[in-house]
Amino acid sequence: MEGGSSANLQLQQLPLATAAVSVQPHTEPFSYKENLIGALLAIFGHLVSSIALNLQKYSHIRLAGSKDPRAYFKTKTWWCGFLLLVLGELGVFSSYAFAPLSLIVPLGAVSVIASAIIGIIFIKEKWKAKEFLRRYLLSFVGCGLAVVGTYLLVTFGPNSHEKMTAENITRHLVSWPFLLYMLVEIVVFCLLLYFYKERNANYIVIILLLVALLGSMTAVTGKAVAGMLLVSVQGHLQLDSPIFYIMLVCMVATAVSQATFLAQASQLYDSAQVASVGYILSTAAAISAGATFYLDFTGEDVLHICMFALGCLIAFLGVFLITRSRKKPVPFEPYISMDAMPGMQNMHDKGIAVQPDLKASFSYGALENNDNMPEIYTPATLPIVQEQHGSKGVPAPPYRVLEHSKKE
Repeated sequence: MEGGSSANLQLQQLPLATAAVSVQPHTEPFSYKENLIGALLAIFGHLVSSIALNLQKYSHIRLAGSKDPRAYFKTKTWWCGFLLLVLGELGVFSSYAFAPLSLIVPLGAVSVIASAIIGIIFIKEKWKAKEFLRRYLLSFVGCGLAVVGTYLLVTFGPNSHEKMTAENITRHLVSWPFLLYMLVEIVVFCLLLYFYKERNANYIVIILLLVALLGSMTAVTGKAVAGMLLVSVQGHLQLDSPIFYIMLVCMVATAVSQATFLAQASQLYDSAQVASVGYILSTAAAISAGATFYLDFTGEDVLHICMFALGCLIAFLGVFLITRSRKKPVPFEPYISMDAMPGMQNMHDKGIAVQPDLKASFSYGALENNDNMPEIYTPATLPIVQEQHGSKGVPAPPYRVLEHSKKE
């Protein structure tokens, strides 16, 4: 009897074991399928957003000399770009519902690659092959590195998938790792904001660190909102939970604040520099937040984590090279040299013109070094009329000085 009962128990346990083994192959391909869907949505969204921004920029350039400052609202090009921009942002937002946060955020390099390719294709100047390759060599190398980094990110990205229900989000929100992370982030944010506002430390790293810290919270809350919407569409309503609206408000508030600091950084520094430094800092902060809040790398082996980190570094290097190769726009603001004005000899000291001493690259005032600038940007000077007076040994005055007597 005992032998028969043990045999029956073994027969009863055999289907359960085979069922447990058969579940694993079905779950992993499904999770990889979700990763692929999320990655494709993010790539599509960033690509469409880049095209949209270039279309809007093209519309602004064409209407640069228009008297109506809002003339671009009447063009089909600008509205086409606006609709494509909305579509691209919806694609990026939808990708958060399928793939882990640490996988989606680094794919922002696709927008930089697309912008570089569009800029190279639609250039107006005609270059020889050697000059073209020499000028855009860094862009080509950067695009190649960014593509390799993106491939590594998608291949070795984290594979953690969890339904974004209200219970799971609340559990992650009150976990001690995330609370500790939030405490450190709030302290760092307050210190940076103090130096930026009170000490006038307008360094690009400080401003973009503020953007990155806000962006990490935008990414965390955006994934929560997108995931809860997906679960609601699948049949489990989550919109009646207060945590959904808390996350929604935090997402909107941090996104608006992030855009404000980003606009201030764009006014103070070159757009290419802001794009490269901002991408690196924002990606690093968002990956850290995702790993702390959603535990993206839990259960991952060391090889996958190292290859993912290598993909991030290669993508960072590629974005840096792409933005490094861009020429900085230099506005043309000529001035009249003071040494060319008649009757201004006394305003000079040993031939040095009296001009405001500014350190800006191009603004009103004397340039520190004009030798390396193109001829089109050299300061305009007035012609000097010289007359020979006296003997040959006496040097002639550099300007014509008219002296009027009392009779005249």
